[in-house]
Amino acid sequence: MISEGDPVPKFEVNDANGNKVKSTDFKGKKHVIYFYPKDFTPGCTTEADEFSKDYKKFQKEKIEIIGVSPDDVDSHKKFCEKMGIEFLLLADVDKKVSKSFGVWGLKKFMGREYMGVNRSTFLVNEKGKIFKIYPKVKPAGHSKQVLEDFKNLN
Repeated sequence: MISEGDPVPKFEVNDANGNKVKSTDFKGKKHVIYFYPKDFTPGCTTEADEFSKDYKKFQKEKIEIIGVSPDDVDSHKKFCEKMGIEFLLLADVDKKVSKSFGVWGLKKFMGREYMGVNRSTFLVNEKGKIFKIYPKVKPAGHSKQVLEDFKNLN
């Protein structure tokens, strides 16, 4: 995994509307990049719902929210429509972004091992440097914690 103080790895992927989004699009902006395993699963739905409910508070602080998962554009579009998500969801279908952040790896669930996204969040300052990493996120309450930490640390 990358470390606090590191620059955001360069990436270019599609959002839920099929538009190309590049890491350089956020230069000079504070932003949250959160990685989650899969659209429409319980934890991911909770996390997206909380970020959605707090989105106006993030906007007031001039903080962009970017969600990333291996789901495709169509899945993200449906997830955005159903959940009322206004922030960006990026389709990391080839897992390049997840791998560059170090969040793609071995997972264990009910005695089964498989490869997947380890739920993680990265806070990025205006200089494109990561100043806070949450390597093992619990979805409930996470959005409020991120907003509070952004206010306190930046």
